[in-house]
Amino acid sequence: MKKLILLLSAVVILTSCTKDKYTISGTVTGFENGKTVILETQNENGTLIAVDTVKVENGKFEIKGKAIEPSFHTLQVEGAQGKIPFILENGDISIVVNKDSIQKSKVSGTYNNDEYVTFNEEITKVQKKLIDFQTKNMQAMNTAQQTKDTIVINGLMKEFSKIQEEVGVASKAKYVAYAESHPKSFISALIIQGMLNDPSTDLTKSEKLYNGLEESLKNTKPGKAIKTKLAEMKSPSVGATPPAPTQAPTAEGK
Repeated sequence: MKKLILLLSAVVILTSCTKDKYTISGTVTGFENGKTVILETQNENGTLIAVDTVKVENGKFEIKGKAIEPSFHTLQVEGAQGKIPFILENGDISIVVNKDSIQKSKVSGTYNNDEYVTFNEEITKVQKKLIDFQTKNMQAMNTAQQTKDTIVINGLMKEFSKIQEEVGVASKAKYVAYAESHPKSFISALIIQGMLNDPSTDLTKSEKLYNGLEESLKNTKPGKAIKTKLAEMKSPSVGATPPAPTQAPTAEGK
């Protein structure tokens, strides 16, 4: 019995340690041994900085560390065109690098990364009409610009603006619906933060979405930024003229 208790205790300790650290397991088929893989993030100035570097060995690499909270990072593989965005968080993260098309690389393994992939797929569907229009009319627009055909240019721009507006409305609806239904997703915190940068955003709606987030998300950098922004938006503007005071009633009630 004592051995069983010790064994269970060891399992609990091992599990808790795993949750407090991250392991990025990468597969990079087609890359030579010795190629450098760089884990990057943005600093406060928006500049990409290296967090860690490893070398490719037999088509694989591994990066280990500890994340204080979820945050966006990128992977840059030497020789690959482009970077792979993902959410760095504690847990086992798997990244399969597509050498021919870095945008088709696959990230999986943790809740927020799985949600990020699914969310991007859904948004791509919403924005497909706009992308299809651009692809279909790119050559026509280039030709019209070269020949200075303003009729064709104006016609295409008018149609593009109409589709762009439709897609914009649909995208916003998708963002709000996602944040409402995913209170523990890091993506939801980023959506709400982005909403507050839009002057037309419904403040009451944004605050309701924020209040619905799990406490762990409220304590992240985006969560704290949302709280600060909401407080600023709800407080009177600095330098605003205060309303004229009303005259106090006299003893006679006048």
